[in-house]
Amino acid sequence: MRNTGGERVEEAVACAVAALRQVTDREWAEVRAAGLEWSCRETAVHITGAYLRYAGQLAGRADGYRLPIALRLDEGSSDEDVVRVIEAMGALLAATVRSTPREVRAYHPFPFHSADREGFAAMAVTEVLLHTHDITRALGVRFEPPAELCTYALTRIFPAVRPAADPWGTLLWATGRGELPGRAPVTEWTWTNNPVIPADRLTLEGVTPAAAADLSLGGDGGFVWAGGEPCEGTREAAGMLLKAYEGGAHRAEWGVFALVRREDGHAVGAMGFHGAPDEQGSVEVGYDLVETARGQGYATEALRALSAWALDRAEATRVFAAVDPDNTASQAVLERTGFRRVPDEDGERLGYELRG
Repeated sequence: MRNTGGERVEEAVACAVAALRQVTDREWAEVRAAGLEWSCRETAVHITGAYLRYAGQLAGRADGYRLPIALRLDEGSSDEDVVRVIEAMGALLAATVRSTPREVRAYHPFPFHSADREGFAAMAVTEVLLHTHDITRALGVRFEPPAELCTYALTRIFPAVRPAADPWGTLLWATGRGELPGRAPVTEWTWTNNPVIPADRLTLEGVTPAAAADLSLGGDGGFVWAGGEPCEGTREAAGMLLKAYEGGAHRAEWGVFALVRREDGHAVGAMGFHGAPDEQGSVEVGYDLVETARGQGYATEALRALSAWALDRAEATRVFAAVDPDNTASQAVLERTGFRRVPDEDGERLGYELRG
């Protein structure tokens, strides 16, 4: 799965700028942007500032804090000047995304306090498409970006939004800007960057619907895999995640996590949940490791971190796992992590649970 974040930022900026240049003969400062408290001018300037901050966060490796930077245009700048600055900041951010290593995270508040290069690219695409819509709608010009750009954003930072036939309409609906047949209006929203869970030698990186789709089709999901490729179980788990996403049941914090080794950035396996906790607060976990990474304690380390992550959330009170009777290695992992034997629901496998 190739890193296309820089290209997508450039494409989004190019189509937005083409639309905005149609209306630079208007007085943007005198017209309120559709659905916002800002004027069209203030909305366009907001795009430039967001892009500068995103590039600064990534380039500065600002993980855990927000850089105190802002962009101010010179007094007397025209609306055409603002469009030029959007172009320039778009080029800056695209270059930054391209040059940022895959494993780098930088601070962003929603909702897990960090984002990677794909997350920042998807936020940038969303920012410029939505706010160009807000400006052009207020000024009476129709704007409709390519469906691929909308899908790029939706599959990376809107994992809980069930896809529909019209990606642009779906993105507008998901951000409270339009209607979608059969779905209630959205009044409050935020995007969701993929979660990460730190462990001693590993980082558990949440798999996005975009990455899951690539894995389920035989790709690498954007990860470098120890041994060359993921296990078949990882591809099956990615397919389950994708099915949940397409059904509108996927939640990022209860999805699949790639187990990325810190020393070399290679993914050594995957671990995740079979879905969100049920009404009793029980959530089931599963995992696998590539063959070259087995017997080194990675599964125990990852399961300990993931279980703590789950039980730290109010809706989960029990983590459950079911293993085959002859899978003594997995049984040992569960026992080392503190799980205890319980009857399994189907009676054919061994059940283990860990309670908060």
